[in-house]
Amino acid sequence: MRSPRRLLLLAAASVAVLTAASPALAQAQVQPSDPWAHGASDIPADANVRFGVLANGMQYAILRNATPPGQASLRLRIDAGSLMENEDQLGLAHFMEHMAFNGTTNIPENDLLRILERLGLAFGADTNASTGFDETIYMLELPRTNDETVDTSLRIMREQVSEALMAPDAVDAERNVIVGEERLRNTPGLRSIKAQLALLAPGQRISERLPIGDLNIIRTAPRERFVEFYEAYYRPSRATFVAVGDFDVDVMEAKIRGAFESWEPSAADGPEPDLGTVAPREPATRILVEPGIQSQIQLNWTKAPDLDLDTVAERRENLLQTLGIRVLNRRLGEIARSDNPPFTGASGGLSTLWNSLDVAAVSADFNPGGWKPALEVMEQEQRRLVQYGVSDAELQREITAIRASLETAVAAAATRRTPALANGLVSAVNEAEVFSSPQTELDLFNASVEGLTAAQVNATLAPAFSGGGPLALVITPVDIEGGEAAVTAALEASRQVPVSAPAAQAELEWPYTSFGTPGVVSEQREIAELGATVVTFANGVRLTVKPTTFRDEQILVSVRTGIGGLGLPTDRSTPQSLAPAFFTQGGVGKLTFDELTRVLTGRIYSAGFSVSDDTYQLSGATRPEDLNLELQVLTAYLTDPAMRPAPFEQIKGLFPQILEQQLATPGGAFQVQGSGLLASGDKRESFPTVPEVASWTIEELRSGVTSGLASGPIDVIMVGDLTVEDAVAAVAPTLGALPARGPDPVPAPEATTLRFPAPTPEPVQLTHTGPAEQALAFVAFPTTDQVGDRTEARQVNLLSEVLSLRVLEEIRERQALAYSPGVGANASDVYEGYGYIAVRGETAADKVDAFYAAVDSIVASLHEAPPTEDELNRARLPLIESLRRSQAGNEYWLAQLADVATDPREVEQTLTQISDLEAVTPADIQRLARQYLRPERAWKTTVRSTQAAAAE
Repeated sequence: MRSPRRLLLLAAASVAVLTAASPALAQAQVQPSDPWAHGASDIPADANVRFGVLANGMQYAILRNATPPGQASLRLRIDAGSLMENEDQLGLAHFMEHMAFNGTTNIPENDLLRILERLGLAFGADTNASTGFDETIYMLELPRTNDETVDTSLRIMREQVSEALMAPDAVDAERNVIVGEERLRNTPGLRSIKAQLALLAPGQRISERLPIGDLNIIRTAPRERFVEFYEAYYRPSRATFVAVGDFDVDVMEAKIRGAFESWEPSAADGPEPDLGTVAPREPATRILVEPGIQSQIQLNWTKAPDLDLDTVAERRENLLQTLGIRVLNRRLGEIARSDNPPFTGASGGLSTLWNSLDVAAVSADFNPGGWKPALEVMEQEQRRLVQYGVSDAELQREITAIRASLETAVAAAATRRTPALANGLVSAVNEAEVFSSPQTELDLFNASVEGLTAAQVNATLAPAFSGGGPLALVITPVDIEGGEAAVTAALEASRQVPVSAPAAQAELEWPYTSFGTPGVVSEQREIAELGATVVTFANGVRLTVKPTTFRDEQILVSVRTGIGGLGLPTDRSTPQSLAPAFFTQGGVGKLTFDELTRVLTGRIYSAGFSVSDDTYQLSGATRPEDLNLELQVLTAYLTDPAMRPAPFEQIKGLFPQILEQQLATPGGAFQVQGSGLLASGDKRESFPTVPEVASWTIEELRSGVTSGLASGPIDVIMVGDLTVEDAVAAVAPTLGALPARGPDPVPAPEATTLRFPAPTPEPVQLTHTGPAEQALAFVAFPTTDQVGDRTEARQVNLLSEVLSLRVLEEIRERQALAYSPGVGANASDVYEGYGYIAVRGETAADKVDAFYAAVDSIVASLHEAPPTEDELNRARLPLIESLRRSQAGNEYWLAQLADVATDPREVEQTLTQISDLEAVTPADIQRLARQYLRPERAWKTTVRSTQAAAAE
């Protein structure tokens, strides 16, 4: 029970904090009806955030954060989504989001995005919005925080939520855009979500209010219905503005007030929706047969939603259940990675769905035909958890892992990323949660687990899985023999099987602490222009280090060796294409993957594996405290990879289903069938076939990957919160201690080239298995590589950005041929002469020819005349600002420094990225368009449904 005195003390403390920050505004900011969650909680909010409420009821939260420097993230949340729609408004919440970009009182239609582009914001990446069941969010990522950028952005966001015109012609023009989005979203995954909500929440509003809405209403709703929704729900009392970034908080607060305090509602507040009640449920079974979907079986228990306030006690209760669920998920994960597993993956979870109902669930993915063992093992593991609980050892493992993560978050709090913080504040509003600091999160956790016993956790598990049910849902691409009755019978039979307590696991020690005599540094040189140092060890290992201050407690590591795709055959597929999906899951020689994670509980490390065109790469992320361990883990994977057969066989068994899923959508089908065609049939770029994958053996895979990892020099790149001395000390006893290695193997002559396909007078015809109305059109023009000198490739990339502006304007907005047409430039840094610009769009089957005609017209326009300086800048500035934003992150530098140790040209190429773009003129764009965007050299393909293809 909440203490009134405690709440009064918290309110007083909040006023004191705000008064210290801005005395004149304290009274206006905190009122008895303060809607912020911490106003009614014993959890303190993050003291660095300034929370406030305008006199008109709009909430705001402001946080200064300089990671990355000079930038800001703005979010404007409206407390309304599809749940607020009337029966004749289905889909209009989402439609309204679109209309907010299509003309306001003071910003003509089409000008809004152009204004932002001139400030360096790219549509989609920096300028976006989303509509959910219960909220609509407008988002801007500002590349700088000068007055012009901030003032303009605030003016636009204010206009969007209070001055949208919704002109009838603009509404009509946007209808087909929404229809195109519905066509794009109409996937097996969306249809499975509809089936889940229908089973879990029958008669409740969430099962009848998916945000995409009703196409009939979208096509016919008059302007008045938009206005009704807009005036009822776009109002200050339902708005929250979030600003996070590198700015003065007082100045930002004054700007927000200047932009929004005059906003007044023009109609009565819209009613809160009746979400319905959770009906008592008996066990039930449903089956969704959906070709091209991942096979999955779920067991769900439903009950009325827990809408208690966010308090210390509430968080502790949730934590105890979470600890139990984490143990369950570890057990299920270990089963999935065992020999001949009953499922390919399984997990449990607890969630509240949009304040409508609470759901406890366990689910398992399986290969078609394997639903019964998946159901039995999953059900029995869930029951084993409830009946016997967790052990003390399992509990301590989870506590240790969570604490390590929270401690790292505390140490890194000063360099949290601005967009993540902005999203976190919006999420806290939507979930009615207190936005607390990392230190508060750690303190609450430590207090909650102090003296915690397994018995206390176990006492929460049976209530967690109580409620109506179990409600079984089987999602499958093929029919199940016996249907729902067979599933129900199998479930009932499984529930009668006694379960025993889980066996205790043996204590383990980390065995990879010594790799030989620590290596000696033979050479060290600085690359001052890049702030990097190259260290060479006596055994030939090259280490490139760049200390940064971008992120506290973050160090990124890359280990590269071998020649990757250059060493693979061009005329046949090899199992190396599967290696990235399971390599680390195979563990190392002395430890399985699960043993490895168990013995390293509480340590912050990771391991990934990839095969690129010219190298094999191991990668990881860690913190300074665990840097030595990270190098031990990566060295163990390099020198002693196990590649156990269980995960390999699991991937092989799953592959046919993966292929079917891809073929179920036009985009996925193009990825499967088109990737190899774009490389003239080179098998290294082609998706393997089911028979090819079925023929592969673990021995063949081991041989290929092991030889690839064992050949050639080793290059290590480290970027982040470390010193050169730290890096040397970590590499010397690990990779630096290994025996010297020979040079890279010499690739076969045919492997050193990649060829763009011959032009296609008529589009190549591919097929997908989805709805007949869905299609994809793709056009690619051969361009150039970026081997050595990247200047022209960068210019071509800017050409693609200009082309993208015109494609969006013509194909999406003017003709509504595709909701999300894409333009991109690809330039190889390995294969000379290989590169292309591509335009693609998922469109209606009867609009494919119109799509190609539109592309031809746009290309012709670039041939006929150069872009204006304004258009070029609207393409260039977002590209430059995106680069600058990337340059303030460790990820960028990890990739950028990959070859500087061996190729001196890379230094200059890194330094000239932005200046190369700034030097491009409109005449250059026209010249490049004439040189590369040549219709007679284009390669085209169309992806149609098998139904449509058969009918032609």
